[in-house]
Amino acid sequence: MIRRVAILADQVANQIAAGEVVDRPASVVKELVENAIDAGARHVRIEIVEGGKTSIVVSDDGSGMNREDAVLALDRHATSKIVTAADLVGVATFGFRGEALPAIASVSRLVVTTADDGVGGIGEGTEITVTGGRVDRVGPTARQRGTTVTARGLFFNTPARRKFLRSASSETRAVWDAVAVMALTNPSVGFEFIADSATRLVVPSDQAEPERVAAVWGRDLAATLVPVRYAVGSVAVAGLAQRPAEARPTGRRVQLFVNGRPFRDPFLIRAAEAGYRSAIAPGDRPSVLLRIAVPPTDVDVNVHPAKLEVRFRERFQVERAVEEAVRHALSALVAAAPLGRSVPWPRVGTTAGGAGPGTDPGNEPDEVASLLPSVGPASRSFAAPLIQLRNTYIVFDSPDGITFVDQHSAHERVLYQRVMTDLESGAIASQRLLLPLTVELTDEELEVIEHFSEELNRVGFEVAPFGGRSVVIHAVPTPHPRFDPTACFREMVADLARGRFGGWANRLERFAATYACRAAVKAGTPLSESEMRRLLLELFETALPPHDVHGRSTIVTLAVDELERRFGRR
Repeated sequence: MIRRVAILADQVANQIAAGEVVDRPASVVKELVENAIDAGARHVRIEIVEGGKTSIVVSDDGSGMNREDAVLALDRHATSKIVTAADLVGVATFGFRGEALPAIASVSRLVVTTADDGVGGIGEGTEITVTGGRVDRVGPTARQRGTTVTARGLFFNTPARRKFLRSASSETRAVWDAVAVMALTNPSVGFEFIADSATRLVVPSDQAEPERVAAVWGRDLAATLVPVRYAVGSVAVAGLAQRPAEARPTGRRVQLFVNGRPFRDPFLIRAAEAGYRSAIAPGDRPSVLLRIAVPPTDVDVNVHPAKLEVRFRERFQVERAVEEAVRHALSALVAAAPLGRSVPWPRVGTTAGGAGPGTDPGNEPDEVASLLPSVGPASRSFAAPLIQLRNTYIVFDSPDGITFVDQHSAHERVLYQRVMTDLESGAIASQRLLLPLTVELTDEELEVIEHFSEELNRVGFEVAPFGGRSVVIHAVPTPHPRFDPTACFREMVADLARGRFGGWANRLERFAATYACRAAVKAGTPLSESEMRRLLLELFETALPPHDVHGRSTIVTLAVDELERRFGRR
């Protein structure tokens, strides 16, 4: 009988494994840089030629290997990270399978130079030359402590796979993305990236996260980010989130980490976007960088060939923590649009579910007391003078600068939160009219009246058909003394008919945003000093005081440092 089932040769098995781990030069760079960081490297240098198709060189100053370990590392499943299957639970290193180096060696001309001694000087190291998975030479060499891996002619022995590589410029961009992720993952490690003799990135070790993000993502984008720090239960979230006013439909950057490991998860990205709900326009996509910390036993990192995905034991808890973390960050006044440097004020009010240092709402200082001198802690009123500029902006002197508040945007935020609370719990008080109002509408607007009849009644509009295309309004809400119920009703119904807030998934939120926009006090409306003070107090007690429902800024601060710089005092 002829045997048709056979064990694959090691070289063939390695090339198959390479297809899972190594699919382009960027994945080679990723695997080699991860190995360098796992070895305790403080500085990693990456150099590529023609997008990595011709040459990839990764050098580090990590612990290195002796000759015996270096030779053994080229065998499949040879690793120093784990010993038993139980070690997979909570594994903290980037690599642990022992597949990357033999997989790369099987599809390239590889040279490994390494030394585990010679700290502070030059010692005897080991140089191994491998061609297509076959070890050609093992010999001594002079090298400082660390490892250099050179991979030339990637996929030289698998032309069918090499032809799927893209242009040199496309592969260079992919390598840059891989290096950028690793640089963001490890601010404590210095990186140098050179492509075709041109230096693309140089960052020092032990760099602060904002500086590392500025170096990798660009200073313009980094200037739009605000810090995130939050904890609930066993989940902690830290990082950076973009101010709502700076979010755009395109060009955003997103990076997620769990226990120091980069990963992809579209559901967590949606959870982060949910934290921006009612603070950005539909279609805008904010940039975020979030570091999630969970107990090691609550996450499985061994679920993807390239370790790009993870599995959480309590996914709902993690998604909730991410959403609340972003929302908590946006509620602080540091998320308001700055003129010059941003002012890191805390905020008034409470946040549900916070835990951990710096995140407990009960420990937050009183914003009113820190924002302006007050008459007394119990009075909850501003003592500093208020100015209404052009009957549109409320201006006051705060401890760190001059603050401008858009009265329409501020009242819009106040009304939105009030209406959402009333829609979910009960009806808003309304005033019955002695002379009912008759309004003629279009067919589309009549459909809106029927569709949102319950919400209209809850916010205070008592509407009934009057024959044909007309309706009669018997009662109206009274959000402020200068409220024009007829104009508000017409504009609100027209907005709902045209789908102005159609991108909002939640029906109540869509209705509340439309009502708040149309019922809020308008720009150009004179306000008394007491009305301005009351509006500011109400604004700072909302969940997201720096932003209106369109994603525009409600508060803009001109910092004292910037003011003095403009006048040449600094």
